[in-house]
Amino acid sequence: MRGKRSIALDLKSAVDIATLLELTDRADVFVDPFRPGVCERLGIGPDEVCRRNERMIYGRMTGWGQEGPLAHTAGHDIDYISLSGALHLIGSAGQPPTPPINLLGDFAGGGLVLAMGVASALVERFSSGKGQVIDAAMVDGAAMILGPFFSASTSGFWGERGTNHIDGGAHFYNVYETADHKWISVGAIEPQFYAELIDRLGVAQDALLSADKQNDRTLWVAAKVRMAQVFAERTRQQWEEIFEGSDACFAPVLSPSEVASHPHTAARGTVVTINGVVQAQAAPRFSRTASNAGVPCHSGEHSVDDIMSSWT
Repeated sequence: MRGKRSIALDLKSAVDIATLLELTDRADVFVDPFRPGVCERLGIGPDEVCRRNERMIYGRMTGWGQEGPLAHTAGHDIDYISLSGALHLIGSAGQPPTPPINLLGDFAGGGLVLAMGVASALVERFSSGKGQVIDAAMVDGAAMILGPFFSASTSGFWGERGTNHIDGGAHFYNVYETADHKWISVGAIEPQFYAELIDRLGVAQDALLSADKQNDRTLWVAAKVRMAQVFAERTRQQWEEIFEGSDACFAPVLSPSEVASHPHTAARGTVVTINGVVQAQAAPRFSRTASNAGVPCHSGEHSVDDIMSSWT
């Protein structure tokens, strides 16, 4: 709720429903976060809201979508990315799929896809003068993000989980533990970056890690073991110093509490502290419009008049 105004309404109260409809008469966007049919039962469905305000962009975000056999059933991020095909691809070879916390379904396939849909509908409204209803399903959004991997999987370009260039199958695109039990990542896919990686590691002549062996898949498993041995010889800080300023596609794996103090993120102000709470800065950044993270508000902190007066 950063940088927003908040009023609290009881959606079982006829008076508060009337207040909400009054707000939608002047609003540009309405977001429905409920299961299909809930807003209709409350009297704030798209038919009613868009009848009153034909320019309304009515965004509906659910896990399964507004229609289909699963539309009215419960689920969470892990279920939506399972059905989308995304979860199957994530994890190590010979191991179960690894849930990537709720980033892929809830936030990327859900929230960001809905935001993209709203922005697109607002642009379209300039020519049509009319709003429309957006059905943003997390299962659809996750599948859309997965797009290139559908054709890659069916064409034979993409192998089993954990055996490919960018899913941990390759030694040059992986995560390794350091001597102090911290972690680093490398993503040196291109040959020029890989050459710099092994040069900085001091293993350019290694039988498993030399440049001419980079894409020999028969050596990848053994090469990962060898590279793990090398990275285990020094601490994360020592490796950061060795790779500083390089094009080896190297980075320390930071915990959220460490992000603010890294020189790069500190310089960009990627993390900020607001009212004593450490949090991510707003993104993306605009050349003219201020995009700094605002102060979070409390539920019900503002009045309807506060909202109305801010809409000019």
